[in-house]
Order: sequence, then structure tokens, then C-alpha cells
Amino acid sequence: MDNPKYKDLKGKVVAITGGGGILCSTLAHAFAGQGAKVCVMDLNMESAQTVADMINKSGNSAMAVKVDVLDRESLEDAKKRITENFGPCDILINGAGGNHPLGTTSDPYLLKEDLKKTAKDFKTFFDLDMEGIQFVFNLNFIGTLLPTQVFSKDMVGRKGCSVLNISSMNAFTPLTKIPAYSGAKAAVSNFTQWLAVHFSKVDIRVNALAPGFFLTDQNRSLLTEPEGGLTARGATIIDQTPMGRFGEPEDLVGTSLWLCSDQSKFVTGIVVPIDGGFSAFSGV
Repeated sequence: MDNPKYKDLKGKVVAITGGGGILCSTLAHAFAGQGAKVCVMDLNMESAQTVADMINKSGNSAMAVKVDVLDRESLEDAKKRITENFGPCDILINGAGGNHPLGTTSDPYLLKEDLKKTAKDFKTFFDLDMEGIQFVFNLNFIGTLLPTQVFSKDMVGRKGCSVLNISSMNAFTPLTKIPAYSGAKAAVSNFTQWLAVHFSKVDIRVNALAPGFFLTDQNRSLLTEPEGGLTARGATIIDQTPMGRFGEPEDLVGTSLWLCSDQSKFVTGIVVPIDGGFSAFSGV
């Protein structure tokens, strides 16, 4: 076991959706290092199992569970397996999410001449696909709400329980081209605040992270060139990030551990930007 700083997390059952991904697998390792029993949940069972195996090999405790965050039956089955193996969930981290190209415009701005373009892959606001937009809203918002309904019910009235959502700095100021993702993450932030109030009398705290730009499998090709340089969009992002770099997965760890530990036991309903100053920068 690692050297735990947050001793109250030892023995806690931590369930993480999207746990097989780059960011949430890092959180899984971090909580396991504090002595928590970590449930790595992901639609990709192979990825989840890889993370759980690494944690177990390090001397900590984890299990992998295949979960569809948009399927209540899948979530209920996962909760049953986790409860049977580890006990009831103490901490839920809602890390599943993502974007879809059908909910994305081709350019940041609409120009008059864009309406005359006929290229099949060129999309203005008027061409956005409703199924793509619905997919993004469901994955990010319903994929946060539904796991919370299933897992937090067993937290009611128990001390030291909390929910940690993953929002985005898009929730503060939307980025160009991705209206569905920006809107969905804004909904996650709003839901975090609503639920924090709703759960305030039953000892469940609810907070969220708002990560800035972190390189993941989903966005790497959009932000970096194959030879290693930055795309135009990637360069713009770095120019607008005062700290001048992309985030690293480990940058999420300290805030996450703090928000889920007793050291923040009077903190609920906050959305914490972890973005290198992106959301604070005016551009001049």
C-alpha cells in the first residue's frame, strides 16, 4: 500500500464510472493508494480489468465491473456485485462522458457563404444531428444522474459519503464548435449544485471537478499532430492557458482526494476548475 495522507479514506468503497480511461484510471490508483477499495466501472471491460489488475498487483484492492451508465439494470447489477464483494458504496465518482462528431460544427463561426457549401462532412449549426446531440447529452448528463440514483441510495444517513462529478471548464464558458458537450457539462455543474442542496440533510456531499484541457484518447488527434506538434486548435488552447501546458492526469488527484475526504466535510455544491488558469484568463 502507498503512504496514505487521507487516512479516513482507508476501507472506503469507491465506485468510479469511466474508470478504464486515462483520467479516471489515475483517480482509481490514487484512491487505492489511500487504502480505499476501488470498483473500476467501464463499458470496456478489458480496460477496467487492466486497471483493477494493476491496482491489485501493487498490493491495494480493486475489482472491475462492466457497466453501461445509461442502463439502470446494468448499474443495479454492478451495485449488487460491488456490495457483495466490498460492501455498500461510500464514494461515487461519475467519470463517464465524452463528445460525438455529429454534435460538432465544422467551424467556430457561421458565415453567409457557409449556407452554400455542399460538402457532406461540413456542418453548420443548422446541420447538427439530433441523435448525435442526444447521445452527448445522455452520456454526460444522464450518465451522471442515473449512476447517482442507483449508488447514492445506499449512502443515505451514513457518515463520510460523497459524490464527485466530472464537469468541465466548458460549463463556465462554452468552447466553439461543441455546443452539445458544452451544454451537457453545464447541466452536470447545475445538477451538482442542485443535488448538494437536496442531499444536505442526509449526510451526502456532492461536488464536481471542472478539468481544463487534458490529452486523452478522445481529443489527442484534435489537439496534436501525428509528429508531435500542436494543431491550430491545440496551439490556441495553450495560448489561452496561463500556465502554458495541458493538464496531466495527476493534476486531478489532490483535489479529488480532498473533496472526498473528511478534510472537506463542510464543503458541498462546489465546482472546482483544474485548468491552469484557462477559465480565469480574459485573453489580454
